[in-house]
Amino acid sequence: MAQASQATIGDSEFDRDTAVTRRSEGVYDLDLAAGWTIINAVNGGYLLAALGRALADALPHPDPFTVSAHYLTASQPGPAVIRTELIRSGRTLSTGQASLFQYDDQGREIERIRVLASYGDLDGLPDDVRTSAKPPAIPPVEQCLGPQDAPSPLPGNSAITDRLMIKLDPSTLGWVLGQPSGKGEMRAWFGLADGRDADPLSLLLAVDALPPTAFELGIKGWVPTVELTVHVRCRPAPGPLRVSITTRNLAGGFLEEDAEVWDSADRLVAQSRQLARVWTG
Repeated sequence: MAQASQATIGDSEFDRDTAVTRRSEGVYDLDLAAGWTIINAVNGGYLLAALGRALADALPHPDPFTVSAHYLTASQPGPAVIRTELIRSGRTLSTGQASLFQYDDQGREIERIRVLASYGDLDGLPDDVRTSAKPPAIPPVEQCLGPQDAPSPLPGNSAITDRLMIKLDPSTLGWVLGQPSGKGEMRAWFGLADGRDADPLSLLLAVDALPPTAFELGIKGWVPTVELTVHVRCRPAPGPLRVSITTRNLAGGFLEEDAEVWDSADRLVAQSRQLARVWTG
């Protein structure tokens, strides 16, 4: 086998755990780390970041602009392979697809996620901004609460919480006290626990790392992602992010989550929408 190339950035835990090794053109090996699990399943945002890293290596352009993922089966910690394909390469955007596979007990491949994405160069975007969007109103970080502030483990608390800096807006924490607001809102300060600053790939994690809005709707249970689309709007400035997630409609056992991610310079750096299924049994 030829000498493997590593598509990694820096030495943070996030970089190490999303590292992919190019086996051949368009084919990458990786090991899904147990530290990014919720209950027993690997977090969807972490998975999307790993796929995003493989596509950044495979495509002519470096940065994700839009990424749409369909989650087909639940991923588990352990070995996996990503297969990528270049669909189109243009001057400002390139489009590709990627699928992540794992193996069953008989050694057969099982497709976990399939992604279609367009990549470009965020540093080449013009500076003009015309927006009516406003940063979410979140109290200062010292007035917000994280898992470590709870007298007992929070519902749904899992290994991933040790890898993240999440400080939740107290007004979205009614579910912790058994008094959910019913508003379907979640807001928090967000970062990586080791202090690594955000970049376009970690934004793919940020949109799917907060507790589900279903908790504030009074629903307890697993809320697996069916489909997630992320738009990365610009390269984030150093410092903590602010993440706001809302749900307006839960029907037929499915809900949507709309997320906005803002950086320390008050810029909207990422947006997402996902469809999730609500399991209450």
